[in-house]
Amino acid sequence: MSLRSGSVLRPEEYRSVSWREGSRGLQSSTFAAVRIQLAEGHVVRKAPGAPEWLLCEWPAGEAAPTKYYLSSLPSDTPLKRLVTLAKLRWRVERDYQEMKGEVGLDHFEGRTWRGFHHHATLCMVAHGFLALRRALFPPEQDAVDAAPGAPSTSAPAATPHRPLPALPTPRRRTRPASLPLSHLIK
Repeated sequence: MSLRSGSVLRPEEYRSVSWREGSRGLQSSTFAAVRIQLAEGHVVRKAPGAPEWLLCEWPAGEAAPTKYYLSSLPSDTPLKRLVTLAKLRWRVERDYQEMKGEVGLDHFEGRTWRGFHHHATLCMVAHGFLALRRALFPPEQDAVDAAPGAPSTSAPAATPHRPLPALPTPRRRTRPASLPLSHLIK
């Protein structure tokens, strides 16, 4: 099977799949998926890697499939799940833009890989906190932002599905008592 030949999948194997409701209505296209063995990285006298999914998208009005995705999801993954996860790319890009704009992901000026990872981790934690806050207190319903004297339209705050675990009390390390220096001087 070769992508160049265009014969990966027959047109009748494609199915219409919708993945989310967007600003322009229901997002959908036609997709087909097949398990393939990648040729890249083949080593002589070594077993090939595990098969992967090749997801092909064939938008309406196109002569052939135009987008291809590779996935290492299990072989029993349904087509709808493959499509939904492939289309999360836009969500990831939006989150990346938000992290750059809101929490300073692009402000790192260090020189080490470890330092960058520390910075990125803190940015992700801050972004997660903001996302959780937005989910619990939507801006348009937040009474804190209401004008003084305006009636409150906010719904009661939602309680978490499960209580957060209690953090252990930090134990202070006791320092060993200072020894007199007389034992060092002879």
